[in-house]
Amino acid sequence: MAKIRLTKEFSFEMAHALDGYDGKCKNIHGHSYEFKVTVIGEPVKDENSPKNGMVMDFGDLKHIVKEAVVDRFDHALMLKKSDTSEKLIGQQYANRLVLVDFQPTCENMLDYFAKEISKRLPANIQLHSLFLRETPTSFAEWYASDN
Repeated sequence: MAKIRLTKEFSFEMAHALDGYDGKCKNIHGHSYEFKVTVIGEPVKDENSPKNGMVMDFGDLKHIVKEAVVDRFDHALMLKKSDTSEKLIGQQYANRLVLVDFQPTCENMLDYFAKEISKRLPANIQLHSLFLRETPTSFAEWYASDN
């Protein structure tokens, strides 16, 4: 059977700060993220299936990625969890404050996103790669074959 890769593109706005970093990114700042998700699988070979010929319905992939990443992080502030992070921001932003157990770098976010998306995919579909553009000239990539 042929293996086919499908890619769906997303965008979201998010702010973050890098705790303990020695440059400007230690301050709260935001990005317009470009996010690409590629899955791999075999097309359905069942003439009676409404998904015949599809690896996965693009709408289903969109739903998974929106649930796992976009809806959770769009217009949010991501900070590394600490004793003071919630106090510093205040309660007025608490509903869009995302505290994580890692430094919120582009690289660490990709690793986290890969885990969140993978556990939501159907058993016959594998996550192939992720692409996260943070600025017009800077991006990170995650490949299942490397992990």
